[in-house]
Amino acid sequence: MALAGPSSALLSSSSSACLRRLNPLLLSAACRRPAGGQRRAARRFCAAIASEADVFTSPEVAKSFDFTNEERIYKWWESQGFFKPNFDRGGDPFVIPMPPPNVTGSLHMGHAMFVTLEDIMVRYFRMKGRPALWIPGTDHAGIATQLVVEKMLAAEGVKRTDLTREEFTKKVWEWKEKYGGTITNQIRRLGASCDWSRERFTLDEQLSRAVIEAFVRLHDKGLIYQGSYLVNWSPNLQTAVSDLEVEYSEEPGNLYFIKYRVAGGTRDDFLTIATTRPETLFGDVAIAVNPEDKRYAQYVGRLAIVPLTCGRHVPIIADRYVDPEFGTGVLKISPGHDHNDYHIARKLGLPILNVMNKDGTLNDVAGLYSGMDRFEAREKLWSDLVETNLAVKKEPYTLRVPRSQRGGEVIEPLISKQWFVTMEPLAEKALRAVENGQLTILPERFEKIYNHWLTNIKDWCISRQLWWGHRIPVWYIVGKKCEEDYIVARTEEEALTKAQEKYGKSVEIYQDPDVLDTWFSSALWPFSTLGWPDLSKDDYKHFYPSTVLETGHDILFFWVARMVMMGIEFTGSVPFSYVYLHGLIRDSEGRKMSKTLGNVIDPLDTIKDYGTDALRFTLSLGTAGQDLNLSTERLTSNKAFTNKLWNAGKFLLQNLPDRSDVSAWDALLANKFDTEASLQELPLPECWVVTGLHGLIDKVSTSYDKFFFGDAAREIYDFFWGDFADWYIEASKTRLYHSADKLAAARAQSVLLYVFENILKILHPFMPFVTEELWQALPYRKQALMVTPWPTTDLPKDLRSIKRFQNLQALIRGIRNVRAEYTVEPAKRISASVVATADVLEYVSKEKQVLALLSKLDVQNVNFTESAPGDANQSVHIVADEGLEAYLPLADMVDVSEEVKRLSKRLSKMQSEYDALVARLNSQSFVEKAPEEIVRGVREKASEAEEKISLTKNRLAFLQSTVST
Repeated sequence: MALAGPSSALLSSSSSACLRRLNPLLLSAACRRPAGGQRRAARRFCAAIASEADVFTSPEVAKSFDFTNEERIYKWWESQGFFKPNFDRGGDPFVIPMPPPNVTGSLHMGHAMFVTLEDIMVRYFRMKGRPALWIPGTDHAGIATQLVVEKMLAAEGVKRTDLTREEFTKKVWEWKEKYGGTITNQIRRLGASCDWSRERFTLDEQLSRAVIEAFVRLHDKGLIYQGSYLVNWSPNLQTAVSDLEVEYSEEPGNLYFIKYRVAGGTRDDFLTIATTRPETLFGDVAIAVNPEDKRYAQYVGRLAIVPLTCGRHVPIIADRYVDPEFGTGVLKISPGHDHNDYHIARKLGLPILNVMNKDGTLNDVAGLYSGMDRFEAREKLWSDLVETNLAVKKEPYTLRVPRSQRGGEVIEPLISKQWFVTMEPLAEKALRAVENGQLTILPERFEKIYNHWLTNIKDWCISRQLWWGHRIPVWYIVGKKCEEDYIVARTEEEALTKAQEKYGKSVEIYQDPDVLDTWFSSALWPFSTLGWPDLSKDDYKHFYPSTVLETGHDILFFWVARMVMMGIEFTGSVPFSYVYLHGLIRDSEGRKMSKTLGNVIDPLDTIKDYGTDALRFTLSLGTAGQDLNLSTERLTSNKAFTNKLWNAGKFLLQNLPDRSDVSAWDALLANKFDTEASLQELPLPECWVVTGLHGLIDKVSTSYDKFFFGDAAREIYDFFWGDFADWYIEASKTRLYHSADKLAAARAQSVLLYVFENILKILHPFMPFVTEELWQALPYRKQALMVTPWPTTDLPKDLRSIKRFQNLQALIRGIRNVRAEYTVEPAKRISASVVATADVLEYVSKEKQVLALLSKLDVQNVNFTESAPGDANQSVHIVADEGLEAYLPLADMVDVSEEVKRLSKRLSKMQSEYDALVARLNSQSFVEKAPEEIVRGVREKASEAEEKISLTKNRLAFLQSTVST
């Protein structure tokens, strides 16, 4: 469908002829002129609000929407202050804290997803009149940032340890100032309407103060403690890392089978254990078997000799944790180097041995292997076990290897002194928040995961052995043991004062060298960004608690649950009312995007090729909590949607009154169709499309309110493309080009403008750039689209018009299908007799022009009657609906004799192809020997061929009967 109608003032005689060829609706100079129309001078529309800004481009002068305009539009929005919350219209604030991306980050599709969804929410509620605040910011990303700067220094031949802590952190701040804005500039490119004047960084002075305050308060309540426990340790980074920073990968390895002799037994008394990490046997403290395993019952309670340890003995115990089916059913317990073993040892009161240094080498507990790298020791140890006849066998085995998300190295479970938060009392309150409805998690199924994690929560290791981050506010006394004497304070001055009060004026103190886990500061994000702990701050009073926290479902525990716990603990309130969780972005085949697979789709490249709006619309079509497969086909389709919108805008602008015609525009803008009377005065197509729009506004508003963004997007898409563009715009051409009725033309103009501007409003949160550009091109816009009020809901609807227009559509489709079946030339006009009951004829006949235009009928030879025409037996009969039929004379459409010859020839060919397929299926050899999918394919082809033959025979018989008649 060609949306762009004519604008006679812009056409020379030669271009008019060209346009006539492109658009068969332009039949004559008279019908090219809009009703009542003198030729208009060329127009370039621009909204008054942006007239001096030179920001926007009209569809009248641009063939398509130019993606390079997006940055200019964005800067204009920001310069007008539209991203800041506006209290002029009252209402409760709508607040979203942006998940802070790492300051080292570069835009990827995960960022594009959260920016799209959060911006949809903010733009919608802003238009609904609520003061909308979207708080942006970045995370200092302790490990990631320190790694980046260390690599930068290494390129200059400098190691971190060559610098003092102060010198290194200065280098990091310099890097942050130079490169830290990359990710936020890229987020802007996605159209994020967040309030950049409130941008935060987790190491800002205010947020740092909040972090220290939180630590002090938790410690004062006895919820923070120091101790030596098993943690995830990064030997290269020399720090503990969080569970989130450990990624497990399946890699080829070995399962080693080793003999453990039973003390006091014969040479035949031994247990064979299977392990993937033989180097940890120096840390064995017990050998365990399942109490139901009769193979080893005789050894329970005795001692086993750990190989290559000079005869060290460990007890043989029974525990139901041991899987009799794994390996040999015998488990070595090395609690210092395995999380499961650690929990067994804690449960049974077993000692804990650490055999590893912090750099991944074995320590003195390993005896002769001391100082060797853990992987080097593994090979050497196995060789020695073979030599001493203690090795049974080694077989290939797929390992689940824990690797650092940052550096890629193998993470080592290691006993280390760290700071921990006691989580159980905090988790109880977070659980109740969901139970009593204070917090709603969307989709609902994630509540079970949330509850399970909080119910089984473990204490949180919050210390990291880094230089970049929030320094732990703990000071130690020189000359005293750290475990016994330490001071927690908000500042060094406060710590010194406390120390002097206890130990005298000559006391010396030094601060704990560790920093806090990045997730600790992130857990305070919803309220630290608003001024907490200063409760008098206006932002804190106006905007806390926030409304929605939107993020990926993969960090429900690591971030979301911790924010809930900290929010309740420090503010007494759940930090947000809703948690909306999105899924992961995968490639078109459902695979996770990775550089290894070469399937990563770059958002910035996508924007360049398809536009931001097409990318946003594509991402919005997903379902909450479910992964979305992204493909270039989807992006191409939604780029076409952008073009369709643009062409619709072009059509409107070419067919609305001249801007200088003030009275005409007053009349147009006055038509709101918000009463039953105003709706019922409209002709059928106009009443139908306005009724459809009113229903759409209701459905879409409900979907937005329920966070069903995919549903809202699809509903808008279907209405705009399927109803407005494909049907109503085409129908309106009968009023604009084929009628001398000025009132009908003015009514069509009013409906076109009314429907289109409301489509722009409800589509704006999804596709902000093209909708704002089109909105500004329409004359007499009082304000920018992004701050225009949302359409009113519960507007009148004429449901009768829906059914009536559906009947008309069915009739038009039926005629189009017949034309296609008989391959009627597109430009050929045919006659028709429409047969219906009197009440149906009454409304269908009024739309004779619409029927003729959209069905390509000869308007002079369209007849309406209550009985079949005399030439019915020589016509194709269409039943559009009960009480509505049509007869299309064959002679108008085809040369019957030639069509009979053509179909006879085609039928003969089809029969031959069908017979060949049947012959293959009748061959026993083919059916038995050919692959099943090949046989199935032949059967399907034969079935399709049989159906086509039947249809062709019926049509041929009909044509032959008309010839004989």
